[in-house]
Amino acid sequence: MTRQAREETATFPIPFRAKVVSRRVLATRNAGWAKRLAHRLATAGVRPNDVSIASIGFALIAAAALWWSPLVSSNGRAALLVLAASCIQLRLLCNMLDGMLAVEEGLKSATGDIFNDLPDRIADVVILASAGYAVPETSIAATLGWAAATLAVFTAYIRVLGGSLKLTQRFIGPMAKQHRMFALTVATLAAMIEAMVGAPSRAIPIGLGIIVVGSVVTAVRRTFRLLEEARVQ
Repeated sequence: MTRQAREETATFPIPFRAKVVSRRVLATRNAGWAKRLAHRLATAGVRPNDVSIASIGFALIAAAALWWSPLVSSNGRAALLVLAASCIQLRLLCNMLDGMLAVEEGLKSATGDIFNDLPDRIADVVILASAGYAVPETSIAATLGWAAATLAVFTAYIRVLGGSLKLTQRFIGPMAKQHRMFALTVATLAAMIEAMVGAPSRAIPIGLGIIVVGSVVTAVRRTFRLLEEARVQ
């Protein structure tokens, strides 16, 4: 199966229609370190919902660091941007581990689906919107941040809508969750370098612009795939 096919297919083939599997395909789940970490967390009594809530905590730290970064010295700004980038990645780690605890470690609960999806929407909004305020000298940055946050929720809505209609939940990009967070992480680290060398702050607005454009394309792709599948039912 090609990579594109794996990304697009998260359910059983349509003719069977026995069960909708709302889980993103991640190669990292098969990594030895990820399996060991998930097992250790399970052994320590950590539950999937705990990890899902922790992802919001990391998102809030990242948002706070982005928000405060323009209010401090250049060195302080660089440090806060590194903290933000680290917490963005820790948020993604939590997003992977909660699913691994639920499925691979057999700890799925009745409320698991809610905790698996809702914290992601909160994390997307607080991180992306706050990124727009990390560059107050660029007037369009805040607009781009809120646009990226809105589109992140919208692309997720299209995916979940497919599942609610008993159709395939499609996790395709080019700007799915992990792609959005990767783009913002790169932009944040580039902004850290800008702060250290005293260059104009352009990386984050550019990164947000890429996320906005990519999210529009993602929403269109998911919508067309949803319509195509609905028509053949």
